[in-house]
Amino acid sequence: MLQPLQEVESHTLSVLVDNEPGVLARVIGLFSGRGYNIDSLTVSETEHEQHLSRITIATAGTPMVIEQIRHQLERLVPVHRVVDLTAGGKPLERELALIKVAGQGEHRVEALRLADAYRAQVIDATTDHFVFEITGRTSKIDQFIAILKPLGLVEIARTGVAAIQRGADAM
Repeated sequence: MLQPLQEVESHTLSVLVDNEPGVLARVIGLFSGRGYNIDSLTVSETEHEQHLSRITIATAGTPMVIEQIRHQLERLVPVHRVVDLTAGGKPLERELALIKVAGQGEHRVEALRLADAYRAQVIDATTDHFVFEITGRTSKIDQFIAILKPLGLVEIARTGVAAIQRGADAM
């Protein structure tokens, strides 16, 4: 009997790990070794006294693949906890991007107007370039980038997704 095809879903995983050399490489190695893709990756020490870091990974796969990833991450020695933030409801997710745009005349005025509409801040400006800082959901940043392309998009730097579960529960 054929199994019904499962749809690919985007998930955000939060992984609490020891803050020590090589841990990130082991986590990433698990993904690359099994052919899983990482759409976004952020990591930072979050609990200094306990020497713990939080890795936030945005990935996509069928529900079965996401569950497999979660279980394989839990088996890694330096991993303390793995939480699928997406499975727990709509997590709060934000990303930061720095976007450089070249523009003069009408393009310059339009870029500034769009930045205001998207609540992007001008953090550097010359007579022919702007650097905007924008924070928000990944989809908002993607939209902002798409509308800036015809106006002279030069360069983009993105942080990756930072996410946290809603409500009183902590990781």
